[in-house]
Amino acid sequence: MRALHFEKHRTDRIGWLRAAVLGANDGIVSTASLVVGVAAAHAASGDILVTGVAGLVAGAMSMAAGEYVSVSSQADTEGADLNRERAELTANPDWERDELAAIYLRRGLTASLAQQVAEQLMAHDALGAHSRDELGISDATTARPLQAALASAATFAVGAAMPLGMVLVAPAGSLIPIVVVTSILFLALLGGLGAYAGGAPVWKAAFRVTFWGAAAMALTAWVGAMFGAAV
Repeated sequence: MRALHFEKHRTDRIGWLRAAVLGANDGIVSTASLVVGVAAAHAASGDILVTGVAGLVAGAMSMAAGEYVSVSSQADTEGADLNRERAELTANPDWERDELAAIYLRRGLTASLAQQVAEQLMAHDALGAHSRDELGISDATTARPLQAALASAATFAVGAAMPLGMVLVAPAGSLIPIVVVTSILFLALLGGLGAYAGGAPVWKAAFRVTFWGAAAMALTAWVGAMFGAAV
Protein backbone atom coordinates (compact mmCIF):
# COMPACT_ATOMS: atom_id res chain seq x y z
CA MET A 1 0.00 0.00 0.00
CA ARG A 2 1.28 3.42 -0.91
CA ALA A 3 2.04 5.81 1.97
CA LEU A 4 -0.80 8.13 2.87
CA HIS A 5 -0.50 11.68 1.60
CA PHE A 6 -2.12 14.32 3.81
CA GLU A 7 -3.11 17.56 2.11
CA LYS A 8 -3.40 20.83 4.00
CA HIS A 9 -6.56 22.72 3.14
CA ARG A 10 -7.74 26.17 4.17
CA THR A 11 -11.34 25.37 5.05
CA ASP A 12 -10.40 24.92 8.71
CA ARG A 13 -9.65 28.66 8.78
CA ILE A 14 -13.12 29.73 7.69
CA GLY A 15 -14.53 30.50 11.13
CA TRP A 16 -11.79 32.68 12.59
CA LEU A 17 -10.60 34.11 9.26
CA ARG A 18 -14.03 35.46 8.35
CA ALA A 19 -14.45 37.04 11.78
CA ALA A 20 -10.91 38.44 11.78
CA VAL A 21 -11.16 40.02 8.33
CA LEU A 22 -14.60 41.44 9.13
CA GLY A 23 -13.34 42.90 12.41
CA ALA A 24 -10.20 44.48 10.98
CA ASN A 25 -12.03 45.86 7.95
CA ASP A 26 -14.78 47.35 10.10
CA GLY A 27 -12.21 48.77 12.52
CA ILE A 28 -10.36 50.63 9.77
CA VAL A 29 -13.44 51.77 7.85
CA SER A 30 -15.64 52.86 10.76
CA THR A 31 -12.89 54.58 12.74
CA ALA A 32 -11.40 56.31 9.72
CA SER A 33 -14.87 57.41 8.65
CA LEU A 34 -15.59 58.78 12.14
CA VAL A 35 -12.31 60.66 12.19
CA VAL A 36 -12.80 62.07 8.69
CA GLY A 37 -16.43 63.00 9.34
CA VAL A 38 -15.69 64.81 12.60
CA ALA A 39 -12.62 66.51 11.09
CA ALA A 40 -14.72 67.67 8.13
CA ALA A 41 -17.07 69.32 10.63
CA HIS A 42 -14.08 71.42 11.81
CA ALA A 43 -13.82 69.79 15.25
CA ALA A 44 -10.78 70.33 17.45
CA SER A 45 -7.96 67.77 17.37
CA GLY A 46 -8.75 66.62 20.92
CA ASP A 47 -12.40 66.02 20.02
CA ILE A 48 -11.38 64.03 16.94
CA LEU A 49 -9.12 61.81 19.01
CA VAL A 50 -11.74 61.24 21.71
CA THR A 51 -14.30 60.35 19.05
CA GLY A 52 -11.90 57.86 17.49
CA VAL A 53 -11.02 56.19 20.80
CA ALA A 54 -14.70 55.96 21.74
CA GLY A 55 -15.40 54.42 18.34
CA LEU A 56 -12.63 51.87 18.87
CA VAL A 57 -13.95 50.72 22.25
CA ALA A 58 -17.61 50.73 21.24
CA GLY A 59 -16.89 49.05 17.93
CA ALA A 60 -14.77 46.28 19.41
CA MET A 61 -17.43 45.46 22.00
CA SER A 62 -20.16 45.64 19.38
CA MET A 63 -18.29 43.31 17.06
CA ALA A 64 -17.63 40.82 19.87
CA ALA A 65 -21.26 40.84 20.99
CA GLY A 66 -22.61 40.66 17.46
CA GLU A 67 -20.36 37.79 16.42
CA TYR A 68 -21.06 35.87 19.63
CA VAL A 69 -24.83 36.24 19.33
CA SER A 70 -25.02 35.45 15.61
CA VAL A 71 -22.63 32.50 15.71
CA SER A 72 -24.34 31.21 18.87
CA SER A 73 -27.60 31.18 16.91
CA GLN A 74 -25.89 29.07 14.27
CA ALA A 75 -24.50 26.76 16.97
CA ASP A 76 -27.97 26.41 18.53
CA THR A 77 -29.45 25.47 15.17
CA GLU A 78 -26.71 22.91 14.55
CA GLY A 79 -27.23 21.47 18.03
CA ALA A 80 -30.98 21.17 17.50
CA ASP A 81 -30.45 19.36 14.20
CA LEU A 82 -27.94 16.98 15.78
CA ASN A 83 -30.29 16.20 18.67
CA ARG A 84 -33.08 15.46 16.22
CA GLU A 85 -30.78 13.27 14.15
CA ARG A 86 -29.62 11.43 17.29
CA ALA A 87 -33.23 10.68 18.21
CA GLU A 88 -34.06 9.46 14.69
CA LEU A 89 -31.02 7.16 14.71
CA THR A 90 -32.24 5.62 17.96
CA ALA A 91 -35.86 5.30 16.85
CA ASN A 92 -35.36 4.06 13.29
CA PRO A 93 -31.76 3.13 12.41
CA ASP A 94 -32.73 1.09 9.33
CA TRP A 95 -34.55 4.02 7.74
CA GLU A 96 -31.60 6.31 8.54
CA ARG A 97 -29.17 3.86 6.94
CA ASP A 98 -31.27 3.78 3.77
CA GLU A 99 -31.40 7.59 3.81
CA LEU A 100 -27.61 7.73 3.98
CA ALA A 101 -27.28 5.17 1.18
CA ALA A 102 -29.62 7.28 -0.99
CA ILE A 103 -27.29 10.28 -0.50
CA TYR A 104 -24.30 8.29 -1.74
CA LEU A 105 -26.36 6.91 -4.61
CA ARG A 106 -27.11 10.46 -5.77
CA ARG A 107 -23.40 11.25 -5.59
CA GLY A 108 -22.59 8.55 -8.13
CA LEU A 109 -22.07 5.29 -6.25
CA THR A 110 -23.79 2.11 -7.36
CA ALA A 111 -26.73 0.94 -5.25
CA SER A 112 -24.84 -1.96 -3.72
CA LEU A 113 -21.73 0.09 -2.94
CA ALA A 114 -23.82 2.94 -1.52
CA GLN A 115 -25.51 0.46 0.81
CA GLN A 116 -22.17 -0.99 1.91
CA VAL A 117 -20.68 2.44 2.57
CA ALA A 118 -23.75 3.49 4.55
CA GLU A 119 -23.63 0.33 6.66
CA GLN A 120 -19.92 0.66 7.43
CA LEU A 121 -20.15 4.35 8.29
CA MET A 122 -23.21 3.75 10.45
CA ALA A 123 -21.33 1.05 12.32
CA HIS A 124 -18.31 3.33 12.82
CA ASP A 125 -19.99 6.67 13.68
CA ALA A 126 -23.63 6.95 12.71
CA LEU A 127 -24.18 10.48 14.01
CA GLY A 128 -20.93 11.75 12.49
CA ALA A 129 -21.84 10.32 9.08
CA HIS A 130 -25.30 11.89 9.11
CA SER A 131 -24.13 15.24 10.45
CA ARG A 132 -21.49 15.47 7.73
CA ASP A 133 -23.30 14.02 4.71
CA GLU A 134 -26.95 14.79 5.47
CA LEU A 135 -26.74 18.02 7.47
CA GLY A 136 -23.50 19.44 6.07
CA ILE A 137 -21.96 19.97 9.53
CA SER A 138 -18.22 19.28 9.81
CA ASP A 139 -15.40 20.06 12.21
CA ALA A 140 -14.03 22.66 9.79
CA THR A 141 -17.27 24.64 9.46
CA THR A 142 -18.95 24.11 12.84
CA ALA A 143 -19.93 27.26 14.71
CA ARG A 144 -17.51 28.49 17.41
CA PRO A 145 -19.06 31.61 19.01
CA LEU A 146 -16.26 32.48 21.43
CA GLN A 147 -13.56 32.11 18.79
CA ALA A 148 -15.47 34.36 16.38
CA ALA A 149 -16.14 36.98 19.08
CA LEU A 150 -12.53 37.18 20.25
CA ALA A 151 -11.09 37.23 16.73
CA SER A 152 -13.48 39.95 15.59
CA ALA A 153 -13.01 42.18 18.65
CA ALA A 154 -9.22 41.89 18.64
CA THR A 155 -8.83 42.60 14.94
CA PHE A 156 -11.34 45.48 15.12
CA ALA A 157 -9.17 47.12 17.77
CA VAL A 158 -6.02 46.59 15.69
CA GLY A 159 -7.73 47.97 12.57
CA ALA A 160 -9.13 50.98 14.43
CA ALA A 161 -5.72 51.76 15.92
CA MET A 162 -4.31 52.39 12.44
CA PRO A 163 -6.29 55.56 11.55
CA LEU A 164 -6.09 56.66 15.20
CA GLY A 165 -2.31 56.55 14.94
CA MET A 166 -2.53 58.91 12.00
CA VAL A 167 -4.57 61.35 14.08
CA LEU A 168 -1.71 61.53 16.58
CA VAL A 169 1.03 62.22 14.02
CA ALA A 170 -0.72 64.10 11.17
CA PRO A 171 -0.69 67.93 11.10
CA ALA A 172 -4.14 69.41 11.71
CA GLY A 173 -4.30 71.03 8.28
CA SER A 174 -3.70 67.77 6.39
CA LEU A 175 -5.41 65.33 8.76
CA ILE A 176 -8.21 64.32 6.39
CA PRO A 177 -6.10 63.44 3.30
CA ILE A 178 -3.51 61.61 5.43
CA VAL A 179 -6.14 59.53 7.23
CA VAL A 180 -7.95 58.75 3.95
CA VAL A 181 -4.83 57.73 2.00
CA THR A 182 -3.27 55.66 4.79
CA SER A 183 -6.60 53.97 5.59
CA ILE A 184 -7.01 52.97 1.94
CA LEU A 185 -3.49 51.53 2.02
CA PHE A 186 -4.29 49.68 5.25
CA LEU A 187 -7.46 48.28 3.68
CA ALA A 188 -5.59 47.13 0.59
CA LEU A 189 -3.04 45.38 2.78
CA LEU A 190 -5.79 43.77 4.85
CA GLY A 191 -7.64 42.57 1.78
CA GLY A 192 -4.47 41.10 0.33
CA LEU A 193 -3.48 39.33 3.54
CA GLY A 194 -6.98 37.92 4.05
CA ALA A 195 -7.09 36.64 0.49
CA TYR A 196 -3.61 35.12 0.81
CA ALA A 197 -4.54 33.34 4.04
CA GLY A 198 -7.67 31.97 2.40
CA GLY A 199 -6.03 31.08 -0.92
CA ALA A 200 -8.11 33.61 -2.90
CA PRO A 201 -7.01 36.14 -5.56
CA VAL A 202 -5.13 38.92 -3.76
CA TRP A 203 -5.79 41.87 -6.08
CA LYS A 204 -9.51 41.20 -6.34
CA ALA A 205 -9.91 41.16 -2.55
CA ALA A 206 -7.74 44.26 -2.12
CA PHE A 207 -9.81 46.22 -4.62
CA ARG A 208 -13.07 45.10 -3.04
CA VAL A 209 -12.24 46.31 0.47
CA THR A 210 -10.60 49.56 -0.67
CA PHE A 211 -13.55 50.50 -2.90
CA TRP A 212 -16.15 50.15 -0.15
CA GLY A 213 -13.86 51.70 2.45
CA ALA A 214 -13.25 54.76 0.27
CA ALA A 215 -16.99 55.06 -0.39
CA ALA A 216 -17.75 54.98 3.34
CA MET A 217 -15.15 57.64 4.13
CA ALA A 218 -16.33 59.87 1.28
CA LEU A 219 -19.96 59.71 2.41
CA THR A 220 -19.08 60.36 6.06
CA ALA A 221 -16.84 63.29 5.11
CA TRP A 222 -19.69 64.79 3.09
CA VAL A 223 -22.11 64.45 6.02
CA GLY A 224 -19.56 65.96 8.40
CA ALA A 225 -18.95 68.89 6.06
CA MET A 226 -22.68 69.54 5.75
CA PHE A 227 -23.17 69.60 9.50
CA GLY A 228 -20.04 71.65 9.99
CA ALA A 229 -21.28 74.26 7.53
CA ALA A 230 -24.69 74.35 9.25
CA VAL A 231 -23.25 75.01 12.73
